Amino acid sequence: MAPKEQWFEKRVGGDYRALALEYSLSPVTARILANRGIKGADAVKNYLDDSLSDTDSYEALPDIKKAVSILQDAILEKKRIRVIGDYDIDGVCSSYILSSGIGRSGGIVDVRIPHRINDGYGINDRLVKEAKEDGTDIVITCDNGIAAADQVELAHSLGMQMIITDHHEIPFHTEGEETVYDIPDAEAVVDIKVPQSRYEFRDICGAVVAYKVVLALFDRLGIDRKEADDFVEFAAFATIGDVMPLEGENRKLVKAGLKRLAKTENPGMRALIKEQSLEGKDITVYHVGFVLGPCINATGRLGSAGEALRLLEERDEDKAAMLAHDLCVINLERKDMTEKAVKKALEVAVLPEYENDRVLVIYLPDVHESVAGIVAGKVREQTGKPSFVLTKSGDLVKGSGRSIDEYDMYSGMNAVSHLFVKFGGHRMAGGLSMEEKDIPEFRKEINRLCTLIDEDITKKIRFDMVLPFGYADLELCRQIESLEPFGTGNPKPLFAAKGVTLSDMRIFGKSRNCLRAKAADSEGTRKDIVFLGEAEEFYDYCRTHEKIDILYSLQVNRYRNEENGEIVIRHYR
Repeated sequence: MAPKEQWFEKRVGGDYRALALEYSLSPVTARILANRGIKGADAVKNYLDDSLSDTDSYEALPDIKKAVSILQDAILEKKRIRVIGDYDIDGVCSSYILSSGIGRSGGIVDVRIPHRINDGYGINDRLVKEAKEDGTDIVITCDNGIAAADQVELAHSLGMQMIITDHHEIPFHTEGEETVYDIPDAEAVVDIKVPQSRYEFRDICGAVVAYKVVLALFDRLGIDRKEADDFVEFAAFATIGDVMPLEGENRKLVKAGLKRLAKTENPGMRALIKEQSLEGKDITVYHVGFVLGPCINATGRLGSAGEALRLLEERDEDKAAMLAHDLCVINLERKDMTEKAVKKALEVAVLPEYENDRVLVIYLPDVHESVAGIVAGKVREQTGKPSFVLTKSGDLVKGSGRSIDEYDMYSGMNAVSHLFVKFGGHRMAGGLSMEEKDIPEFRKEINRLCTLIDEDITKKIRFDMVLPFGYADLELCRQIESLEPFGTGNPKPLFAAKGVTLSDMRIFGKSRNCLRAKAADSEGTRKDIVFLGEAEEFYDYCRTHEKIDILYSLQVNRYRNEENGEIVIRHYR
């Protein structure tokens, strides 16, 4: 079931040792930075500097001046502004940032978040007409809207203005060999992906775009920028939740945001942290991505994401606690539903008729459409193949896809777009709706046009260097810790050790998923190690192999005011 694995050492050129001396870094740490493309004094200095002051200026965003000018006039003229977001983490956080920022600026503002089942992704005709009926003068989207050309036209016909803030790819079509971008004719289109954008870092999420719009609005109205500091934690939360690469300004924003989250003054977020027993602890990328974030996402999957937005907006501590509890209960329901759906999807993925498919298209009509994206991601992880999971939704079929680095999913979908009623996404993920009768043709065509080869769907694990245990001391662990946060685009450093022997193995933990042992590398250096995961399987493997090769990470283990460097085995063979 699991994709084949290959281990590759990252090899870099240049004299990283000189940087190690200049910045008092271990040569190992300097090599880690070089492996991530951080070479040269300026690049290293920028990476190690945690300041947000040198991130890309909002002035580089397309149409940003138009957008804040319209918002300024609307605020002064007491016009009604409606924010329309999306039902995932990014959509909820960007909706909160925009509505709160406009509200603090004196604007008359409210929010609508589409219902996943009733509305589908993005703004639609019903939401536009509803806005008009409610007396809205200006609609501003966040984390959606770049594919809403028809809805912009409808808004104009009803006498409303429209501002789009988004981060998704621009829809396009080809005329001969020319690519023509279908940019909506809104009053302002603030999307980093439009061709004329001067914004250098192209991988920010919708909430970061919203945060920059609020910064620009505050500057325009003479409001102290510190008023926008409260939004940093939500922009960081969305960056992690939307799986944006943690490099460039994203890494700095997330590092600053995680510090603020641990001491958040937002009653709703504080209640959610307490509900998950994280109060008083450092909040990490893992906590946002796998503990807190799914609770925000779950409401948009199984109910209305408006409940998650209400949590962030709530100022009463007791009400916030009740909302946080409800969100966590919904997330437990979502987890159970997802586990059952993943099991079904993997049973299909291993059927003989799917063996030669490079792109998996799996139709599970009875699975709840809200978990299709999560299930597609799990199928991709297990098979190493780009994966679509389709579900029945009323008269149509809806689906979500998750891709691999070697496959541009949006381009693949665009090539068969005639089979879809609606679609969208980016290189690594996509969403669609289609007629049930077209599923076989979709599977056939997406695979016929796919150029992936066997090597592309082999799981590639890249480690930083071969590192004998003798170098893995506490000081190196501390330096590596300073390079956090780790995640997509800034992976946790991995080191290799060959010919490792283990002794004194002990399995422990409530779920028996932890193993501690004594390990000796090929040079005879002994260290305590820990393995987290399928501990009994690892134990049995080590009992039948005298020596093993491992990939390991380093971390600082803090216990009872003591600090120790710790080796954590991540992969073995």
